[in-house]
Amino acid sequence: PHGYEGQGPEHSSARLERFLTLAAEDSIQVAQPTTAAQYFHILRRQIRRPVSKPLILMTPKSLLRNPQAKSKTEEFIEGHFKETLDDPQVKEPADVRRILICSGKVAYELAGQRNQRSAPAAIVRLEQLYPFPEDQLSELFDRYPNASQVRWVQEEPVNMGAWDFVFKNLMGRGQLPDRLELSHAGRAESASPGTGSMAIHKQEQEELMEAAFAD
Repeated sequence: PHGYEGQGPEHSSARLERFLTLAAEDSIQVAQPTTAAQYFHILRRQIRRPVSKPLILMTPKSLLRNPQAKSKTEEFIEGHFKETLDDPQVKEPADVRRILICSGKVAYELAGQRNQRSAPAAIVRLEQLYPFPEDQLSELFDRYPNASQVRWVQEEPVNMGAWDFVFKNLMGRGQLPDRLELSHAGRAESASPGTGSMAIHKQEQEELMEAAFAD
C-alpha cells in the first residue's frame, strides 16, 4: 500500500524511490495501476509471461472506493495492460499547452483541478515506471504538438518518489523533444515519508495542486 491520504507516514512509506534504484537490466517491474482493469491485466500478464520477474505494485487504499477507478466489463475481457494512459477528457489535443505526467491516484485529483481551472493541460498517467515506457511516451508527446511544457507531478516529497528516475530517463536519454521544457511539482523535501496531521496533509495537497498548475 502506498499513497498520500492523510493517514500518517506508515501509509506512504513503500519507498518507491528505493525500488527504482534497484531497477536495472530488466531485473524487476515497478508499476502503479490506477484502474480496476489495469490492475487485473497486469496481474494476468505476470502469470502468463514466459519469463518470471518480481512485480512491485504501488496502490493506495482510496482507489478501492473511488468510482473513477472502476472499469467496464469489456475492459476486463478485452485489451491488455497499458504502460501509459492518455487523458480521456482531452477532445482537442491541439489546445493543450502543458502535459502533466504523474503516477497513481494523484491523476484523478489533477483532473478535477484541471477542470475547475479550465487549464489547457493534459493529464498523462505513467502506469509502469520500470521498465520505462519510452516509446509510449514519445507517441503521447507527439499527440500534443502545441504543448511547450512537461511537468512531472508526484505526491511524495521531491527528495523521494520517482522524480529523479523520471528526470534521468527523459533528459539523460534525450527522450524529451526540444520544444518541451521539463519541470516538476511535489511536496517539500522531508525526512519523513508523510505527515501525521490531516490538517497539514490538506494544506500540502492544496500547495501541490497550486504548484502543478502554476505558470
